[in-house]
Amino acid sequence: MFRADSQRPLRAVPIWIWLLIATSMLGQIGLHLVRPAATASAETLGRPSSNNVLLLQSLGEPTSLGKLLMLWLQGFDNQPGVSIPFAALDYDHVTQWLDASLALDPNGQYPLLVAARVYAEVPDPSRQRQMLDFVFQRFSQDPARRWPWLAHAAVVAKHRLHDQTLALKYARVLADIPLETHIPSWARHMDLILLEEAGEQQTVKILIGGLIESGKLDSPQELNFWKRKLEELSPEMSGNRDQRRD
Repeated sequence: MFRADSQRPLRAVPIWIWLLIATSMLGQIGLHLVRPAATASAETLGRPSSNNVLLLQSLGEPTSLGKLLMLWLQGFDNQPGVSIPFAALDYDHVTQWLDASLALDPNGQYPLLVAARVYAEVPDPSRQRQMLDFVFQRFSQDPARRWPWLAHAAVVAKHRLHDQTLALKYARVLADIPLETHIPSWARHMDLILLEEAGEQQTVKILIGGLIESGKLDSPQELNFWKRKLEELSPEMSGNRDQRRD
């Protein structure tokens, strides 16, 4: 049985043991001071697996896997101990991940939304153009669902890249969508809005006149809107109207 009076007092411990303990503690402190601080290193964004492999991995739930890929991609910039700017990512690989998600979930809009409104917002014109081109190329596969992202791409091209030619290219593709594909009037006629902002009133007047004469405006409200717009751009027409009223 253990007896309390059997414990030896601390003063009975040999001095060399105390020296050994003190040396060990000082060594640990010194090692901690000279050791370089731990640094977090960013993992490089790689390529996704092939579409066939991803389809097998989806276990019959490709839509769910497509959404999970987007969640993973968006979380990639926040790694343990480090935050990666979007502009530092390999945009070729970003595009491939977006494509992989669309292949698994063709009706999903999130990859195009992220491309147009997240990755295209980086302060890097080349990366912005790459994302806008991605949206443009994928638009034709499903215009009825994907027109909002091409319209946004036109806005980014106009106001962020200050590229009127590129903005008009996208807007004119929207204008050429068949009438049976229902999109809002403002999106279908973005080219007229962009031309007016650029000060090309004469061109706008010709195009609006042709639009009115084409008979493609089924809505009376829309027809009246463009007639009023044409009058605003033609002071002589407004003047004649005012004279008739007098």
